[in-house]
Parts: sequence; C-alpha cells; structure tokens
Amino acid sequence: MQEVASILEAIMIAAFGFSWPNNIITSLRNKSTKGKSLAFLLLIDFGYVCGIASKIVNWNPSKWWVFAIYVLNFVMVSIDLCLYFHYRAKEKKAQ
Repeated sequence: MQEVASILEAIMIAAFGFSWPNNIITSLRNKSTKGKSLAFLLLIDFGYVCGIASKIVNWNPSKWWVFAIYVLNFVMVSIDLCLYFHYRAKEKKAQ
C-alpha cells in the first residue's frame, strides 16, 4: 500500500510540474511580470522545500524518484522566480 501512495504522490507532483516549463516559457516570451504573483511563487517553492525535507527525513532509497520530482519542480519554480526578479528590475528601471 505504501508503494501505491508513493506512486500517487509522484503523479500529483509530476502533474504540478508539467505547468512550470510553460510558465518559464511564458515569462521568457513576455519579458514581463504581468500576471505573476511573487507571493504565489514563493509559497509554491516553500511547499516544495517542505516536500524535499519530508523525503530526506523519511529517506527510502527505493523512493529516490519521488524525491527527484520534488527537486526538479523546486528548480523550475526557482528559475521562474529568478525571471520574475530579473524582469521586475527591468520594469522598475524603465519607469
């Protein structure tokens, strides 16, 4: 039953993860922070940090792939955060 729980967790995290490449591409195309919420991005990254910490505390070598999905999502949201700060600085400079 624990294996099924891990598979379902991984599917949920992967489903969330499919949206981040699109967010990053949209940021790169628009070169703008319009429609972005800093609080939302920070909260999502915090959630991934908690998920990563949970996997470290309850480390199971056979479940490394669930941990890897958390890390991948964290990295993608962090990239979107970096783009947010980059484009926000440009927007402030332009004003």
